[in-house]
Amino acid sequence: MNTASGEEKALMARIERRFMKGIVDYGLIEEDDHILVGLSGGKDSLALTELLARRSRIWKPRFRIAVAHIAITNVGYRSDVDWLERFCQGLGIPFYYRESSFDASTDKRKSPCFLCSWNRRKALFTLAHELGCNKIALGHHMDDILQTLLMNLTYQGAFSAMPPKLLMKKFQMTLIRPLCLVHEDDLKELGRLRAWPQQKKGCPYENLSGRTQMKEIFHRLEHLNPEARYSLWGAMGNIQEDLLPRKAEG
Repeated sequence: MNTASGEEKALMARIERRFMKGIVDYGLIEEDDHILVGLSGGKDSLALTELLARRSRIWKPRFRIAVAHIAITNVGYRSDVDWLERFCQGLGIPFYYRESSFDASTDKRKSPCFLCSWNRRKALFTLAHELGCNKIALGHHMDDILQTLLMNLTYQGAFSAMPPKLLMKKFQMTLIRPLCLVHEDDLKELGRLRAWPQQKKGCPYENLSGRTQMKEIFHRLEHLNPEARYSLWGAMGNIQEDLLPRKAEG
């Protein structure tokens, strides 16, 4: 029987502490929730699945989880679905597999990455309603959220990101991001220690979104200021409107 090393135990303790702080600070999980977890097969969603499975066995609050892997058939991202199912079985949680696709030529105003993500999301909404879930959990971590903030500032001229909790009224579903305070480097190290398999990548659109370049810029900001991530996170709740330009009237 394998036992976790001291390094792995310390890492898990740090991840779980940030995971629980995110859940408590943003009120992500409530009594009797039924949560569908989006499992892509990457380190983030694998960690999220394990953390939620472990948390669901604690008495308060009581909640249930199910896991879904949505495969987009016309892009090159592939995961070992059999391995994912065994992973979920080992955690004692139900696993569902669905397929979807999209045609990038149907809407030139939206990037292929947006269309791919949206189609995955729609498939998750559909399955969540079939299963009677009231929430969908996604594996976005703190780095994802801050890089989205920088992208929206740069490309959309909007001070916005991905909130830890978002009510989608149109779909009668709440999205939650329980890893919102977890650092990507910790998740990478956890994946290495656990020897989680890497998904095969061959997406023809992976360099078109600008996210890879923004990730590099984010790391440069952290090089300039090791506390940059905390400053950026704090800035989202510290908008000083009196010190910002106002739109001219008339």
